[in-house]
Amino acid sequence: MKKVIALICLFPSAAFADIKQEFVTSAQISVDMPYVVTNKVGTTYSLSGNNLTPSVTVGDTTTSGKIGGINVGSLSNGVPAMIQTDTSITTAGSAFSKTESVTMGDATPSAVTPSSGIAALPVLGGQTTIGSGGTLGSGAMTSLSSGVHTCTGAFGSGSSCIGSTTIRITID
Repeated sequence: MKKVIALICLFPSAAFADIKQEFVTSAQISVDMPYVVTNKVGTTYSLSGNNLTPSVTVGDTTTSGKIGGINVGSLSNGVPAMIQTDTSITTAGSAFSKTESVTMGDATPSAVTPSSGIAALPVLGGQTTIGSGGTLGSGAMTSLSSGVHTCTGAFGSGSSCIGSTTIRITID
C-alpha cells in the first residue's frame, strides 16, 4: 500500500484556473468645427526720465508736477482717452533724458456674423488664429472584429481618423 501512495504522489494533480479574454475595438472619425480666436491689444502709457518737470494742462489750467496718461473714465469704443504730459527741463544746462511710450489699444469690434462657419473678424493688434475645419470630404473608416482598421478617402481639413484594438487575457 505504501508503494501505491508513493506512486500517486509522483503524478501531478490537475490545476484549475479561470481564463478570461477580452477584445475591445474602437473606431472614431472626428471633424473639428471651424474657429476664430482674436486678441485685443490694450492701451498702455509709460513715461520715464530725469531732470524733467512734468505738467498736465486740462482746459486752461496747467498743473505742474503731474503726469498724464490714460483716462479710463473717458472711453471711446473701448479705448481710453489720453492725457498729454508736458515736460520741461528742471535744471538748465544739465543733462536730461526722457522716454515716453504709448500703445493705443484696439477698438471694440462690432458683432460678428459667421459665414460658411467662420466669422470674419477685424484685424486687431493682438494675435489672430483661424482654424478651418468641418470638412470630412469623402473620408470613411472600416473597423473589423479582427482588429483591422482602415481609413480611406479624402479627409478634409480639421478631420482625423483613429482606430484601435485592445486585447486582454487574464489568467487567475
